[in-house]
Amino acid sequence: MKRVRACLAWALLPAELVLVVCLVAGIRIPPPVLAAAEAAVALLLVGHGIAWIRLRRRGLTAREALHRLVPESVLRLVGHELRLMTSLVRWVARRPHGVGAPGALAFPHARDQAALMYGFAFVCLVETAGMSYLLADLPVVHAVVLVLDVYTVAFVLGLHAASVTRPHVLTEDALRVRQAAHVDVRIPLDRIATVRRETLFTHERVEGELNLAVGSQTSLTLELTEPVDAPRLLGAPRPVRTVRLHADDAGALVRELGRALERTRAPEPTPAPEPKPEQVLTPERSRPSPVPDPPASA
Repeated sequence: MKRVRACLAWALLPAELVLVVCLVAGIRIPPPVLAAAEAAVALLLVGHGIAWIRLRRRGLTAREALHRLVPESVLRLVGHELRLMTSLVRWVARRPHGVGAPGALAFPHARDQAALMYGFAFVCLVETAGMSYLLADLPVVHAVVLVLDVYTVAFVLGLHAASVTRPHVLTEDALRVRQAAHVDVRIPLDRIATVRRETLFTHERVEGELNLAVGSQTSLTLELTEPVDAPRLLGAPRPVRTVRLHADDAGALVRELGRALERTRAPEPTPAPEPKPEQVLTPERSRPSPVPDPPASA
């Protein structure tokens, strides 16, 4: 039944999108076709609702039931968009994400891309104004394009806001490296073999490497003893042993990370050996020896 619902969803949702585009373009759709499409979508939603109720009655949490009903790729795409929009709110409120742990150190990395992202946003605004003028005589098309253009501007600003509000975070046992809202990888400190300051402006796609370039550059390179998983946008696993990232203050990150690695690798102090029983000074044995009597000839 789950496979049937998934097949229907993948078939009906694109068909519904095609119908919406045809209606916006002014193409006349026969009423029976529209009625059949809407009925199919309604039945699909009812079927998913019934399945949701059954899963909840079995004791599953809301998140677990959602993962059972919706493909992971869809959930990850929706989650990415929600994180972008949430980052805009955090950016305005000046509330960075994931830096509240005790002893956590945040290292921003969005400074060198700010001019580029603001330039993109300005170009999108100009394009929005131009399309609004050109499509003024087509109200329906104008409304659709306007919504898309406004969302594009919000998307570009959200990418930069996510980079600003999601810095790299160093804790006592791990380094959390991030990029915008689509990369968030936790690297345990005991898996970091070496860390070096290395500025690179070209990055080839090599299996087992993760390049988190900002403004087309990375300033640090981490070599790992064991691979860590850096999932792709749609959830595909990606084990990496080399991580290249950028930080606004790369020197400070190298210093703090080096200190954290020293603390992690420092040998534990060897406890002092317990004294043997015969070496323990008791009150009787610690008394001074008696002075001997003088000889009789004296």
